[in-house]
Amino acid sequence: MLVPGQLNPSPRVLLGPGPSDVHPRVLTAMATPLIGHLDPQFLAIMNETQEMLRAVFQTANHLTFPVSATGSAGMETCVVNLIEPGDRMVVCVKGVFGQRMTDVAQRAGAAVTTIERPWGEVFELDPLRDVLKKVRPKVLGIVHAETSTGAWQPAEELGRLCHELDTLLLLDTVTSLGGVPVAIDDWGVDAVYSGTQKCLSCPPGLSPVSFSPRAVETINRRKTKVQSWYLDMTMVQRYWGEERFYHHTAPITMIYALRESLRLVLEEGLPARWARHMKNHQALKAGLAALRITYAAAEGRQLPMLNAVRIPAGVNDLATRKRLLDEFGIEIGGGLGDFKGKAWRIGLMGYSSRPNNVLVFLAALEQGLAAQGVKIEMGAGVTAANRIYAGG
Repeated sequence: MLVPGQLNPSPRVLLGPGPSDVHPRVLTAMATPLIGHLDPQFLAIMNETQEMLRAVFQTANHLTFPVSATGSAGMETCVVNLIEPGDRMVVCVKGVFGQRMTDVAQRAGAAVTTIERPWGEVFELDPLRDVLKKVRPKVLGIVHAETSTGAWQPAEELGRLCHELDTLLLLDTVTSLGGVPVAIDDWGVDAVYSGTQKCLSCPPGLSPVSFSPRAVETINRRKTKVQSWYLDMTMVQRYWGEERFYHHTAPITMIYALRESLRLVLEEGLPARWARHMKNHQALKAGLAALRITYAAAEGRQLPMLNAVRIPAGVNDLATRKRLLDEFGIEIGGGLGDFKGKAWRIGLMGYSSRPNNVLVFLAALEQGLAAQGVKIEMGAGVTAANRIYAGG
């Protein structure tokens, strides 16, 4: 066997739907020597990570910690712990990740009712109220930031609505946490999951979750065992709680990385971080508008960190993305599901959300469009973005 050479991938600017660029301080933290997962020093690091995670989620929930797996495992963790076979669950579907939540709930034995909106749109309260009154589900599941469409779901009133009807609210914040306001306690969210590789700018591999006291009570009074041994909160909470009872070997290096990424979030400050994401989104949007590129999500419901835009008529999706990658080292995402071949997904998440990335991307995109015969004014996109940065 020929032994492969040392790893040396070409540099990339990660402007897709995730992962995002990782801050140099996080990479440095990952080079920290390992200690044991039950070492007193590591237990202190776990405590620090949990406290900072509560601050970023804006919650006092005791059961708040990173699941030792990626964001989809966070989704599964929440569903399989709250749902027992035969429980009713309503899932809101407006993109790929609502569809995925439906699949996970069905596999857990839930009697699932799905309600749908066209891709790029969001749900309003009154139709949700009507469905909840009719179905009377144990859990309502909904995606806050739909990564496949770039749609930003209002969530501020969902908890109040659910609690009126004795329903638990499950919220997907994989793409939103650290990029836009997420206020778990104020919104009355009972279970939430996220991912480290989006706006937290940490490598993929952990899924932060948090459960309200109401949700923990539901889990602890289950009549059946949780479907998954690995994700069973009745056991895992003993490792991440005061007992530190051994459950599994935590991914120590990833905890180091998350700890540093959370430090970066809190040093910047949540309001300042949200404002940075919004400013870069506004600059990108202005630049794209100058190139006559429109958004796939409804106006007023567009995520600042995940910009899903319609591919102009006559433009080759794959050729454009390949040129960006090969010539400029810039990665953007293609469309999924209903948007496959029809949309690009441009991520401005966490450390990737910087003016230099916006300006270089727009300049590279202009070249790619011009090379395909699209009639544009060269420099128009960059100029429009710079006006936003200049306060125009």
